[in-house]
Amino acid sequence: MGKKLLKRDEIEEKYKWKLEDMYESDELWNEEFDKAMKLSGELKEFAGKLGESPKTLLDFFKKSDELDYYVSRVYVYANQRYHQDTAVAKYQGFSAKADTLLVAASGATSFVNPEILSLDESLIKDFYEKEPELIKYKRLIDEINRSKSHVLTKDNEAILAQAGEIAMGPDNIFHMFNDADIKFPTIKDQNGKDVTISHGNYIHYMKNQDRRVREDAFKAMYNTYKKFGNTVAAIFISNLKQENFFSKVRKYSSSRAMELDHSNVPESVYDNLIETVHKHLPAMYDYMKNRKETLGVDKLHMYDIYVPLVGGVDKEYSFEEAKEIVSKALKPMGEKYVSILTEGMDSRWIDVFENENKRSGAYSWGSYGTHPYVLLNFQGNLNDVFTLAHEMGHSMHTYFSNSTQPITYAGYKIFVAEVASTCNEALLMHYLLENTDDKKVRKYLLNHQLEEFRTTLFRQTMFAEFEQIVHKKVQNGETLTQEELNKIYHDLNVLYYGDDVVIDEEIDYEWMRIPHFYTPFYVYQYATGYSAATAFSKLILEGGQEAADRYINEFLCGGSSKSPIELLKGAGVDMSSPVPVDEALNAFEEYLKEYIAID
Repeated sequence: MGKKLLKRDEIEEKYKWKLEDMYESDELWNEEFDKAMKLSGELKEFAGKLGESPKTLLDFFKKSDELDYYVSRVYVYANQRYHQDTAVAKYQGFSAKADTLLVAASGATSFVNPEILSLDESLIKDFYEKEPELIKYKRLIDEINRSKSHVLTKDNEAILAQAGEIAMGPDNIFHMFNDADIKFPTIKDQNGKDVTISHGNYIHYMKNQDRRVREDAFKAMYNTYKKFGNTVAAIFISNLKQENFFSKVRKYSSSRAMELDHSNVPESVYDNLIETVHKHLPAMYDYMKNRKETLGVDKLHMYDIYVPLVGGVDKEYSFEEAKEIVSKALKPMGEKYVSILTEGMDSRWIDVFENENKRSGAYSWGSYGTHPYVLLNFQGNLNDVFTLAHEMGHSMHTYFSNSTQPITYAGYKIFVAEVASTCNEALLMHYLLENTDDKKVRKYLLNHQLEEFRTTLFRQTMFAEFEQIVHKKVQNGETLTQEELNKIYHDLNVLYYGDDVVIDEEIDYEWMRIPHFYTPFYVYQYATGYSAATAFSKLILEGGQEAADRYINEFLCGGSSKSPIELLKGAGVDMSSPVPVDEALNAFEEYLKEYIAID
């Protein structure tokens, strides 16, 4: 902290990502942009012709793959150039042009699904026999046809498409309100200085050692939402209703059934998650009781649950040290994995340090045909070491998937997107715990791990349960009000945190600030992904190279060549059963026992 923020050209070349691996020059980017726009136009010509002959259908798919290849490259490069320094006008323009291409490409292929759904299965079967090369697109065609019973007549589909823009209203209104209009008050920080609460700094103040600061930040945040309670409730209930409308019209049994069907995930996965977490809630109550005792407070409030319990372990790491730690931690993955990982970290896949106008946060991204890239804003703390392991987990998943699968099946579904990254984090945590004798450091690491479980597995499951309850009420024709939404959310906090936590009135309004609720039945995947990753790390540590190879070959190399559940099962983790969630929560209980036992 306190270091001067460098300009982009002041950072050493070896710490910048090498985007020239994608395009040696911006001129080549422009050429591929033009090529992709031309391809978009050519694809439109296939509309109404896909059933003409097997050759026509094959030609369409080949050209569609080609368009996907160029669109991905053009879009990723433009945005990564933009993200490295958002003040550069040239790359602001590239990013805007790439958005235009995305819209054009999407429009050019909008006819595909309805047209394939209109083709008789016997015709498609005949096409496979006459044009064997079409077989490689069979899974893609099968996935489109899987939704056949939920697709309406052409005229009705056209009406639903027009209604789609209206249906986006609640989400758009909420984001406009939440991102632009809502303003939070000013509080005094621990030094008596005026600070304005924002979405960005809220958690920072919730981790403040000064309890008065935490309480002020907490009340500033939620009392602001309280003022707009009726408005936010109206927006949210509208979103529940539009979701219910589409699920009914499309002949799904519920909104949840519709949303989980997109990734071909059985609804039992959702139920297993909630039931299994409920079974392990006594461990969360024990953790909260210990937190109360550690903080030495008479009553543990909701504004006390984020503050770190172990301080004074603020070790700094150079990027070189971080790379070495991550490489050693991932040794159980085997020589091939570590070799590619190390090459990536040493060959400028990563944009390491913060510079003026660089996009905040961290991500892994890339396009087919080129290695993935990682954006970091490395500050040198332990969290940054975990972030490096996490983002390289994403990159390795992308690398293996792209290297093994054709472009048609290289991308992986959201349900499994966080598994590889979180598995890397679990292996890193295991390595750090194995390699320290310092009680304080060990306790700090265990507290870090317990918080990961609390915020990812427990909290996201509570969110998932809230969604399930409120969607079901709308589906059953029950009237929802702000008061009822508040009560449902309050009661869930009571259930998830137990008797040692005061469930303050302000927390009743927390549901109002969760943007993910406008993407229904999304958040449960954080909890299932975390459970699967925990299970894989255990399998790899206990099963050695054989388990690691199975994980790499069956899962990391799988892309979307099978359903998410089948991919995970093939690698040794069956998410259709409650066992992985149960075992992950058993691990939480073991970490907690050790944490409490350390003096």
